[in-house]
Amino acid sequence: MLDQIAIDEAVQALRPDFAVLLMTAEGLANGPSDGRTGDVTPSEGVDGGHVEAWREAYRGFGVNPKRARPSVDALLRRGDLPEINRVVDAYNMVSVRFELPIGGEDLDAYDGPARLVRAAGDEPFDTVKNGEAVVEHPEPGEVVWRDDTGVTCRRWNWRQCTRTRITEQTRNALFILERLEPYPLDRLRAAGEALAGMLAEISPDVVIRTRLLEP
Repeated sequence: MLDQIAIDEAVQALRPDFAVLLMTAEGLANGPSDGRTGDVTPSEGVDGGHVEAWREAYRGFGVNPKRARPSVDALLRRGDLPEINRVVDAYNMVSVRFELPIGGEDLDAYDGPARLVRAAGDEPFDTVKNGEAVVEHPEPGEVVWRDDTGVTCRRWNWRQCTRTRITEQTRNALFILERLEPYPLDRLRAAGEALAGMLAEISPDVVIRTRLLEP
């Protein structure tokens, strides 16, 4: 799976500085939240510049980042993090500590490899609206993660589909750690190491594999 994940040339042209650390975790033993998310703050060395870089990236494909915020921006504004389950809580905590957008996906729910593309506009995106399951579509030119079935995350890292979200039943997962300049690559790697360590605490027998796609 990792070797097949790709970034489309149209996205590379939009943001040549984009890099992503991809991580698979196989053999997870997920479970309910355990109350560790309440006191998480950005770590030393985080200055807010990376959030602004993501806002600028959103403007680059026609999205107002005040109306649809990059995932890390939304998390940092929340104060206390939501409690979802142990694995989701772990990557949300790392996201805040390292000021880094991180997505988590149920690998077994994927249909074909993940790829980052600019949408045609007709791709299905399954989500929930007013408590009801609905299918939406991205705007033409929108940056999205997708597989062979449809969009797995809209607006780069804004909102995940329901099909691939991580639940307490998830056993194999894909994590997507995304960086723009001036965020250092060594800090991106450090975030990956921190996440891998937390996943190993949750699931001592987990098997972690990573791949870094650089500019």
